[in-house]
Amino acid sequence: MGEVLAVGISHYPPLTGSDERMSYILKRMLQNPRLPEKYKHPEGWPEPMRVEWGADEGATSAAMHRQLLVAELRKVRAALDAFRPDFVVIWGDDQYENFKEDVVPPYCISAHPSFEFGPPQNNVWGETDKKYRLPGNVAAAKHLASGLITEGFDTAYSYKPLHHPLGHAFANAIFYLDYDRQGFDYPIIPFAINCYGRKVLAQRGGLPTFDRELRAEDFDPPAPTPRRLFDLGAATARIMSASPWRVALLASSGWSHAFLTEKTHYLYPDTPADRRLYDALRTGDYQFWRDYSASAIEDSGQQEALNWMCLAGALQALERKPTDTGFVSTWIFNSSKCFLIAPPAN
Repeated sequence: MGEVLAVGISHYPPLTGSDERMSYILKRMLQNPRLPEKYKHPEGWPEPMRVEWGADEGATSAAMHRQLLVAELRKVRAALDAFRPDFVVIWGDDQYENFKEDVVPPYCISAHPSFEFGPPQNNVWGETDKKYRLPGNVAAAKHLASGLITEGFDTAYSYKPLHHPLGHAFANAIFYLDYDRQGFDYPIIPFAINCYGRKVLAQRGGLPTFDRELRAEDFDPPAPTPRRLFDLGAATARIMSASPWRVALLASSGWSHAFLTEKTHYLYPDTPADRRLYDALRTGDYQFWRDYSASAIEDSGQQEALNWMCLAGALQALERKPTDTGFVSTWIFNSSKCFLIAPPAN
């Protein structure tokens, strides 16, 4: 029988850059011509947001934010190293990277023999031409896809990339779990989830454009429902538990994103909604996650939490509560970041 480690992290892209640039998403959202006048300057912001912005446009707060994130990432990496998985299955969103207008599957397993990718330009590590070359596990990926199809999940799979070698939800997970650059050699199985749903093509899986307002007919079909992804994660855990492998199941994403949250004028995340999800997760109230609605996901800009919906389903199937969780909130750095470790019982 297999053993399963369940973990969750954030793949927050600005963490790859300098502290001075960490608030660039907020600065971009301030250029919205439809932004109400009172929010165009810090004087009109909520008090905690003004404090975090400070006198240096968030640079000091960014250093503190980075410190909190890296501390959590190091704990997850330590749990991964203690477990020594045969491979890591990563649930991550594809934001108009590998999947574009030609095909957008609801979810897809990458059964690739290997992956080659590099960090973005001007990264915090000063790497200019470094390439990561990680093995996949084709046999295990095919085993997982076969098991899911047998259980009634019509799972897409691929044997080579389409448009992009590895989306940032997966690549950043590797960069951050190797933040101290000590090496990362665990094989990976990327499991892409169409989290962005109605905005994956319409908004190209990224920041909103302000040159035009999207009409109803501009939006794409929705993402898979939270319940479907919860059940998909549960099935994944069952299949891996019955396998001969030691498997780490990893959810890679932030939760509420400011640039997806219309009700906050795209300036800050819906932290109270994230807190409710977080409290349910850390206490093992997985039914709260399974019953969470797709409309609530979109209303609170929590599209990427759908990756964690898979993780919550896995935890329920494993009958396991996390032993370690972390919640890092923010007003100016775009998204709530959550972390989780749930090892098998000794």
